[in-house]
Amino acid sequence: MRKTMTGLLAGVGLMWACGTSAQAQELTIFWAEWDPANYLQELANEYEAQTGVKVTVETTPWADFQTKAFTEFNAKGSAYDMVVGDSQWIGAASEAGHYVDLTDFFTKHNLTQVMAPATVKYYAEYPSNSKKYWSIPAEGDAVGWSYRKDWFEDPKEMEAFKAKYGYDLAPPKTWAEMRDIAEFFHRPDQKRYGIAIYTDNSYDGLVMGVENAIFSFGGELGDYQSYKVDGIINSEKNVKALELYRELYGFTPPGWAKSFFVENNQAITENLAAMSMNYFAFFPALVNEASNPNAKVTGFFANPAGPNGEQFAALGGQGISVISYSKNQEEAMKFLEWFIKDETQKRWAELGGYTASAKVLESPEFQNATPYNKAFYETMFKVKDFWATPEYAELLIQMNQRIYPFVTAGQGTAKEALESLAADWNATFKKYGRNK
Repeated sequence: MRKTMTGLLAGVGLMWACGTSAQAQELTIFWAEWDPANYLQELANEYEAQTGVKVTVETTPWADFQTKAFTEFNAKGSAYDMVVGDSQWIGAASEAGHYVDLTDFFTKHNLTQVMAPATVKYYAEYPSNSKKYWSIPAEGDAVGWSYRKDWFEDPKEMEAFKAKYGYDLAPPKTWAEMRDIAEFFHRPDQKRYGIAIYTDNSYDGLVMGVENAIFSFGGELGDYQSYKVDGIINSEKNVKALELYRELYGFTPPGWAKSFFVENNQAITENLAAMSMNYFAFFPALVNEASNPNAKVTGFFANPAGPNGEQFAALGGQGISVISYSKNQEEAMKFLEWFIKDETQKRWAELGGYTASAKVLESPEFQNATPYNKAFYETMFKVKDFWATPEYAELLIQMNQRIYPFVTAGQGTAKEALESLAADWNATFKKYGRNK
């Protein structure tokens, strides 16, 4: 948005009133290169028009994001004033002193009530249950599902499904139903397949996918305060969840052993699968007829419940943090004060950002804005996340190494994979003095 004279005057007035220097009239936010970063730049342009403070959202490809960010942090560089960092970074960044403590900011603005509770817990707080906050929930995201409404609503398919399974064909409310539907639509001879799930083990794709099952089966990864994992990551609930995930893999399209968000959207756009797992952040492309020829017949649903009724989803998304080496911290805090306002959060959602504001999420206006917003609203109040400890990257590699051979190749058993993972994590936490 072009800077208006009114905006310039307002910015000058703000400088005069607050005693900030002309140098502080520019802020840089660092984020990964994707559509939400473009939406944030649009929002920042509106902030500039109101205040005269120029805010630039600098981006880099996802593959380089973590490396580039922590290289700058470790050098105590001031290239960035804020970062929209992954939720798993919060332990490493806060313990190393890279992030500004935002606990007082949270208290002043009552953000534990303003933002959806789960987003505060996983985007902002570290250590767990410490009431210490390091980020403002910014880009809410989680795993949800898309599906082919035309396949589901075909009268012949509905009749055949009910005859075979004894209940009506509809978006699944449980993982057991999802397994039945995946089996029903799996027809390799017709080049139709039942389901597309995450299997990429190069970062967190497979782990996020499996977490959807684990959390909804009532399982956990461990105790985030005591770092106890024995009997938790390798619990019977988690064994059953992993077994079902492996079973679902059997209903995926061929060559699906290294698939993440791009392939899972293609499963819908290229008529491959009846249902597809993906982050909500990638669903806009599925309602756009230019990128999805099946847009009019694509529907969405929240992650289904497990066998005992628990219903959770793996968290994606990020919080926005102030970098402790920034020379413009005061100005950055003013931006955050503007960002958390109800009207700004509403505008953020309108532009395409995924707000974490409970008030906006709960509004009928938001829930009816897109075909997937209602599922997003339902999901963001029941999300859980991976370990946020500084050594999370090692924990992630170990989980990938243990579960990938079982899920994609059927090597060993789910129990063996999780028992080995428990041993790996115990050793890692012992190495870092976590589980004394």
